[in-house]
Amino acid sequence: MKYLWKTAVSAIMAGSVCCLAQAGSENPKEATESSSILWEVKANRPVARINPDMYGIFFEDINFAADGGLYAELVKNRSFEFPQHLMGWRSFGQTEVLTDEAPFPRNPHYVRLSPSGHAHKLTGLENEGFRGMGFHAGKEYRFSVWARSSSDDVQKLTVTLVSADDREIGRADLTVEGRQWKKYSARLRSRATEAQGRLRVVYDRGNSGYADVEHISLFPADTWQGHENGLRSDLAQALADLHPGVLRFPGGCIVEGTDLATRYQWKNSVGAVENRPLNENRWNYTFPHRMFPDYYQSYGLGFFEFFCLAEEIGAAALPVLSCGLACQFQNDDMRAHVPLEDLQPYVQDALDLIEFANGSTDTEWGSLRAEMGHPAPFGLKYLAVGNEQWGREYPERLEKFVQAIRQNWPDIQIVGSAGPSSGGERFNYLWPEMRRLKVDLVDEHYYMSPDWFLQNAGRYDSYDRKGPKVFAGEYAAHDYDHAKANNFKAALSEACFMTGLERNADVVRLATYAPLFAHVDAWQWNPDLIWFDNLRSFRTPNWYVQQLFACYRGTEVLAAYGRDRQPLKGQRQLYASAVRDGQGKRLILKIGNSGEQMQRLDIRLSGLKKFRPEATLIRFQSEEWDAVNTLDDPQHIVPRSGSYILEGPAFSFEAPARSFSVLVISLD
Repeated sequence: MKYLWKTAVSAIMAGSVCCLAQAGSENPKEATESSSILWEVKANRPVARINPDMYGIFFEDINFAADGGLYAELVKNRSFEFPQHLMGWRSFGQTEVLTDEAPFPRNPHYVRLSPSGHAHKLTGLENEGFRGMGFHAGKEYRFSVWARSSSDDVQKLTVTLVSADDREIGRADLTVEGRQWKKYSARLRSRATEAQGRLRVVYDRGNSGYADVEHISLFPADTWQGHENGLRSDLAQALADLHPGVLRFPGGCIVEGTDLATRYQWKNSVGAVENRPLNENRWNYTFPHRMFPDYYQSYGLGFFEFFCLAEEIGAAALPVLSCGLACQFQNDDMRAHVPLEDLQPYVQDALDLIEFANGSTDTEWGSLRAEMGHPAPFGLKYLAVGNEQWGREYPERLEKFVQAIRQNWPDIQIVGSAGPSSGGERFNYLWPEMRRLKVDLVDEHYYMSPDWFLQNAGRYDSYDRKGPKVFAGEYAAHDYDHAKANNFKAALSEACFMTGLERNADVVRLATYAPLFAHVDAWQWNPDLIWFDNLRSFRTPNWYVQQLFACYRGTEVLAAYGRDRQPLKGQRQLYASAVRDGQGKRLILKIGNSGEQMQRLDIRLSGLKKFRPEATLIRFQSEEWDAVNTLDDPQHIVPRSGSYILEGPAFSFEAPARSFSVLVISLD
C-alpha cells in the first residue's frame, strides 16, 4: 500500500461537503516497533445504528459567546437597560436618561439629547462595543435607532464610525421628524479596518428642542444568511462547517441562573427584539479573577434565532429549561429554589415552548412563531429539563415535567441529568432516578485530563443497553500542564475517547463538546472550541476532531476486535472504531495512536464482497503535544488528506505516533 498526500481535500459525505486544509509533515514517523497488532473488522456485521444527530454542538453564553460574539450586534447596552444605564457609553453635552412615554415597556429607558447651550459644544453618545468594535475596510454596517423629536421640527443626528486613534472612518446623517417614536436607519461604509473602533452619535439641531433616542443598534450588513437581527457570519459558518447533528442551547449553568431571578427565561427571548428585557449573565461575577461586570444578555439571540440557526445548519434543536432550581453550587439553601407546590409555572413554560416550536398557527405560541416569520413548525424532538442539578430535589421536580410532557407531547424525547461529575455519589444516585422516571436520555458531563479521556475510552462498553440512553452533553480534555490550552494533546485524547462513543452508539445517542465560543479579550473559561476577536476567528484542533467525526459518522457500527476479542481501547495506545455508511456505501475506519511510537496494525476486513482499492486517508498529527492554532496562524495544526492504496481486504496499516487517522474505503 501507499499514500499520496494532497495539497487540498474535499471530504465528501452523503448530502454535504466538508473541507479540510493541508498541514504538517508529509511523511509519517518511521517505524520503531516491529511487531503488529491484529484488528479484524467484520464489514458485514453491524452491531448498532448510529443516531443521525450523534455529534453536535453545545452553546453556552459564556466568554461573551452571544452578545459580543455570535450575535452580530456591535453596540453594548443598546437600550440603556444595564443597572448603570450608561455603562458602555460615554456621554457628552446635555444628556439625560428617562423612562416616561417609552416605546418599549420591557425596556423603558431612553436618552434625551438636548442642545449644549453653545454653538461650538456638542451633545451626543459614544459606544465602546464589546472590547471595541470591529470594522472591515470597504464593508457596510447597518445603523438603526428609535427616535422622536421634541416638536414637529426636524432634529438632526450625525452617526460616525470612529477608529481607536479617533479618526472618522465612516459617516451617515439622519433627520428625526415628529413627536412619535419611529425607527430610523442608515448604512455606513468603513474606510479602514479597525479592531477597536467605536460608534459615535452626535445631536446636531442647534439651540432649541431635543431628540430622544432608544435602541441604538449597529450590525454588519453581511450577517449570516443576511438576517437583519443576525449572526456574525464567520462564527456561524464555523458552526455550519461542523455539520452538527444537534444544537443544544442556550447553555448549561445560565439556564439555572445565579439565582432564580437571573435564570434564562425563554419567553423573554422571543417577540420584537426591541422589547426583550435585559438579563444579567450568571457568569459576570462568577470568577473573581476574570470578573466582567458589563456581561449581560440582551436576548437579541433568543430562542427563535436558536431554532432558526439549528434549522439552517441542519441540526436538531435541543433546548434546555430551568427545573426550578437555581445553581446549586451557589445556592445550598432550599429557600433559594422554587417549592414543589409552586412549580407549575415552570412546567407550563416547558409545555408552551413545545407549542412555540411545534404548535399550529392557531395556538397562542404557535401564532407567535408565525408572526416572527416561521409559520411552519420547527419539528422539535428533544427537550432537556435541568442542567447539573443533584440530590433528591432534582428528580422530584423533574418528575412533574415528565408527567406533563408525556401527557401533552408524548413524542418529545426528555433529557435528564446525571449531575456535574462523571461519577461519584451524586452521579450514582441520579442514574437510578432517571431510570425510574423513564427519561429518554441522561446528560453526562466530564471536564477531565487527557489521560482520563484515554483511560475511559471503554467507559460505555459495560453500560446497560436497556436503560435510558446517554447524552454526553458537556466534555472537553483539560490539559492542566499547559494552562488548559486547546492543544493537540487535548484534541487527540478527545478523538481517541470518541471512538468509544462511536463504538457504543447504541448507548450514546448524542455528544457535544463544551464550551463553544470564547472572545480572546473577554474569556472566563477555557478550553473552548472556537476563539475570536472583533475581526477574526480560528478553529481549534478540537474543532477539527469534532468535524472529522461528524463528517465521517456513518450509519451503522461494525463489530471490530483485536486478538483478544476486545475492541481497541488503549492497547499499545491504540484506539479504533469502524462504521459503515449505508447511504454513501463506504467503510470508515478511525484509528488513534496516543503513543510516542508508530504502531503497525494488521487490518482484516472480513465479509467484504467488493471495494475500491484506492481509499482516502485523512490524517491528523503533530510532532508537538502543545501545538495550537491562533488568530495569526489559524491552520497551524489541521487534518490533511491523501490517497491510500489497499492491497486487499487484509493489509498492514501504520499509525504514526501522536496521530488520528480516518480511512475511507468505497464499497462501490
